[in-house]
Amino acid sequence: MNQHVHERFNPLTRTWVLCSPHRANRPWQGQCEVVDTQPKPRHDPHCYLCPGNARASQLNRSPVKNPPYTSTLVFDNDFPALLPLKEVGPSSSDSDKAVANPLTPDGLLRARPVNGKCLVICFSPRHDQTLAEMSIDEVEQVVTVWRDLYGTLRKDPTLRYAQFFENKGPAMGCSNPHPHGQVWALDSVPHEVAVELDSLHKYRVERAMQPGESTVQCLLCDYVRAEIADPVRVVCQNEHFLCVVPYWAVWPFETLVLSKSHLASLTNLALNSQQRALADILRRITCRYDNLFTTSFPYSMGIHQAPFHQPDQEAEAHLHIHFYPPLLRSATVRKFLVGFELLGQPQRDITAEAAAELLRRCSEVHFKQAERC
Repeated sequence: MNQHVHERFNPLTRTWVLCSPHRANRPWQGQCEVVDTQPKPRHDPHCYLCPGNARASQLNRSPVKNPPYTSTLVFDNDFPALLPLKEVGPSSSDSDKAVANPLTPDGLLRARPVNGKCLVICFSPRHDQTLAEMSIDEVEQVVTVWRDLYGTLRKDPTLRYAQFFENKGPAMGCSNPHPHGQVWALDSVPHEVAVELDSLHKYRVERAMQPGESTVQCLLCDYVRAEIADPVRVVCQNEHFLCVVPYWAVWPFETLVLSKSHLASLTNLALNSQQRALADILRRITCRYDNLFTTSFPYSMGIHQAPFHQPDQEAEAHLHIHFYPPLLRSATVRKFLVGFELLGQPQRDITAEAAAELLRRCSEVHFKQAERC
């Protein structure tokens, strides 16, 4: 079946993806991405994220200078998508009350206020160094910042979730090439996360109702065991984390990083082992990405974990990280989610097993470092 047209079920979103492996070799005369092969400087005097430089500003605020930081830097986003409400943020029950437009049928057009904040995380002071090129120690500094930020944000009674993410490369809409990520924290659980949490809950309830079932079941714990038992989609792993091309992947070289044990959030990471293991797996998969097409591989990456102040969901959540890279067959040809994908359902041109095999073949020594040797 893997080499014939078929559909695969995504249990996290309860949707299907159409797999058409024979389409991977079709002729391509469409758009090709422009690959920037010019080396970047360690420090760019015109970059508003580099140490010591003036940041971009808005609303007539005076320009702020970055400190001469030497590791990972966090600051409030100068162009935030979310803003704190002038008064104390709404409770979870208040935020669910949408305001109906009185000129339309009840409930048709609705809006509600949103309370939140946006942060920027510069991974490294170096303008030319992405996660793929950083050392494990340097990536672990990023993980430590993520962990501490999650712990700090969850103390805010007005917030319900914090979405940590990175958009890497112009193909993914990144507005600045300096290696950085973001955190958007808000007073509700975003749709994609809410769907996954609902799926985790339903899976647990369904398994509990099965005759003779006495242990609590987690969808992603079971999935980890299944992938380890038959590692055809496993890209790399260590003692605490697994990186796979998920069975239901949509993007050509999509990967999923999963904690092997049931961890609800970053704050549950053991400092001396699991935190470093996460840094290790992130460096390895991002390095393999770059080596696949010998380019700085674009992607959107996001961490999914437990929401705030929701005890039931905190118990059911399973820490995992999505990588959604757009490249399909080279550094210049990308996958476009258009036509049938937008109007019907997701579709992919290469099987998850084939994509995993290509990533497994890639070295974990970055191609730039190999060139210098």
